[in-house]
Parts: sequence; C-alpha cells; structure tokens
Amino acid sequence: MPERRRIVQVCGSSGGGVGRHVREVAAALAEHNDVVLAGPEPVVEGVERPVRTVVVDITDRPRPGDQAVIRHLRVIAAGADVVHAHGLRAGALTALAISSLGSRERRPGLVVTLHNLPVGGPRVQAISSVLERLVARRADVVLGVSSDLVERARERGAVDAERALVPSPPRREPVPLDAARRREVGIDDGAGSRALVLTVARLAPQKGLDLLCDAAALLAADGAEPAVVWAVAGDGPLAPELEERIETEGLPVRLLGRRDDVPDLLAAADVVVSTSAWEGQPLGVQEALAVGSAVVATDVGGTGEVTGDAAVLVPYGNAQALAGAIRALLADPERRAALQAAARERAATLPTLPDVLAQLEAVYSRVLG
Repeated sequence: MPERRRIVQVCGSSGGGVGRHVREVAAALAEHNDVVLAGPEPVVEGVERPVRTVVVDITDRPRPGDQAVIRHLRVIAAGADVVHAHGLRAGALTALAISSLGSRERRPGLVVTLHNLPVGGPRVQAISSVLERLVARRADVVLGVSSDLVERARERGAVDAERALVPSPPRREPVPLDAARRREVGIDDGAGSRALVLTVARLAPQKGLDLLCDAAALLAADGAEPAVVWAVAGDGPLAPELEERIETEGLPVRLLGRRDDVPDLLAAADVVVSTSAWEGQPLGVQEALAVGSAVVATDVGGTGEVTGDAAVLVPYGNAQALAGAIRALLADPERRAALQAAARERAATLPTLPDVLAQLEAVYSRVLG
C-alpha cells in the first residue's frame, strides 16, 4: 500500500460536474491519505470527514481579491506533498501560490487538471492564453479531460501532460415512463404518433442550443413521418431566450427543466442528441450509453473519445448534417438497435473510480520522484 500523503485538492467555481468530480475524488483519496479540499462554498459544502474542507473564494474571472486568494492558497499548500488544482483559474492561482514556497525540494508537487476549453471574446481569450502558459510551465503534470486540451498544454510548454480519466456516472436502472410522464414530454398527448428526440444539457452557450433549434426546425419542415418532439432536460441562463425562440418559430421543442428521472427519459428516447460546441468527457453522453441509447453527437472535444464507434458523430454547426443523422436513425430501426447494443458495450469500457485513483497514484508518485 502506498505511504500516506498529505494531498490538497483545489477547485474553482463550478456549475456542477467538475465540483462533483473533485468531491468524489477527494473522498476516495482520503481512505489512504490526509486530504484537504479547498474551493468556493458550493464546491466544499456537504463534504464529510475525513476530508478537511477550506472555503477559498476562487471565481471564474480575475478580480482585486485574487491576491488574497493566492495568500490563502499558500498557507493551505504549505507542508503538502501534492497540490492538485482543477480548472484553469484555480491552477494558475495555485501555481502562483506554490512558487513562493521556496525551492522545488521544499514546495509541494503541483498537478493541474484542465476541465474546459477557454471560451469567450478576444479579452477573455488573451487572459486565458496567459493563464494556460503559466499553468503549462509551472505545473509538474498537466492533465486534460480531452486530447485537444492535452495538446494545447503541450503547445504552451507542458513537459508532462496526459489525458485525465474521469469516472463514468453511476448507472441507475431506468423505469418505463407512465402515461403522465409520456404526456409531459410530448409523445402521448393525443396528437398522433411522435418520435422522441432527447437532449440532456445545461441551458448555457457551450451546449449549442442555436444548433439544436436550427436542426429541430429542419426536422419539422421535412414532412417525414414520424413527427418529432425534441425534449430538452436541464435548466440554465439561456432558458428565457430559448423559450422565446421556440414560441416565435413554432419549433417542436419542449423544455422539461431540471429533472431527477434522466435515466428514464434517456431509455424512452428514440434518439439522444448532444449539440454541444465543446465537451470534455460529457456525462450526459455517458449516461445515454449506459442505458443503451442511440446517440447522435457533435464531434467536438473529447466526445468521440467517450463514444468510440457507439454513436453517430456530426460536425458542429452543420444543422443539415445533424437533422439528417437524426432522421436517418428514426427511419432505420435496425441501425438504431445496433447503436443501442454498441452503446451498452462501450459504457462497460468507460473509466471507473478505481481507474481514476490508479492514474492519480501513478501521477502523484511521478511528481514526488
């Protein structure tokens, strides 16, 4: 058994997935190590001992309080064996904090996991480029949740970079939709036979919601049978804008809001679709594979690394290709059944928590020499 180490996990602001991942990893590491989890209150709240938590107000944009955050992280990192930061901002602030702790022999090893591709206008991109170079050159190891992030890190100076493993979400056996839920999603409301297309996504810019609407309009206009209802499970800041477009254009899209029955919806869907502009290791796609869904997804980031051949991948931004792929699957039950079987097989190969811990043990050992 490896020797017990003092490991600090640092997480920046998170809309959900990254924070859940870091909490899960911290709890698992704490079985054989002394673990501290540092981050904003929504990230650290609810974490149980033996993980020790420290609230550090790491935001997703630069601010005057960053100097205080660096000082706080310096105190937390002092005496640690390894500090593992998650996210570009958290990684850059942690790198600055650790650099003032003295020589490499005296300071902890630094691992940074990059979970997202920097997005935004020219100013955001310029700042992100500086932070990427800082992280790449000061971290002992850079992990990226997709191969494009790993390559970016290497281009910016990272000597040791590899693809991070992220555990697939736990599988829950789906329950068939009853009549009330079928009416709710729009496939049994007296309007005749309809095919259910489903997207599970936060209603945010990264998720390609304009592309979703463009493809839905094409499906509605083609006149082919069966008619389609495109249900979207999730909430987020773009909900009002999306609702307005759906109503104005009369799109066959139904917003379901946040749901606690996602596996049931995935299993009931004829086709599950991801329209994202970028993804690392998309949890929604992994959940769809686990229940054996026929998946169509935009070929972005690490999506193809997750699905392998168990999904139909289309270029991002091409609504004609997306709508055509969906319609082709709806018209071909045999192809749909083959994809469903391939999805279950692929899900069985996705990383588990023990796989993640094995990777981190190897990375931490490499950092510590």
